[in-house]
Amino acid sequence: MSKSEQIEVPVIPTVGQRVPDFVAPSTAGEFRLGDHRGVAVVLYFYPKDNTPGCTDESLQFRDRQEAFTAAGALIVGCSRDSLKSHTNFQTKFELPFALLSDTEEALCGLFDVVKAKTMYGKPVRGIERSTFLIDRSGHLAKEWRKVKVAGHADEVLAAVQTLTQSA
Repeated sequence: MSKSEQIEVPVIPTVGQRVPDFVAPSTAGEFRLGDHRGVAVVLYFYPKDNTPGCTDESLQFRDRQEAFTAAGALIVGCSRDSLKSHTNFQTKFELPFALLSDTEEALCGLFDVVKAKTMYGKPVRGIERSTFLIDRSGHLAKEWRKVKVAGHADEVLAAVQTLTQSA
């Protein structure tokens, strides 16, 4: 394989590193990370629209939207669902933030959130519930992997508040 034929493997950002700018379709139009410099971005990955855990997690972020905004943060959800599915989910639960559609798994790959799982005794690939806090300058400030829904939004909000107070 020649050098020009080598497959480029994305570098997964670690805490302290700049998150590569990305563009994704969203329920609010095209979302470009670089357009949101100056505010913290809470990017949460969830497995599937309209499932119990994902709905609960999204509702917790929804119910704390004003507090996140007051702390200088933007919330964005992401899954592999289509924009149509996201729009229905967003409308049904009155989610006030954009949902990114990653049907090609580009963002999932960038953040390394697709993992081997077992569903009904069969191996499947699915999103491991994860959240990433990107600071105002575009660096990864904190990450949560293998998230348990209960209390998670409060923990993320506390991290956002700490981040913005120290800036």
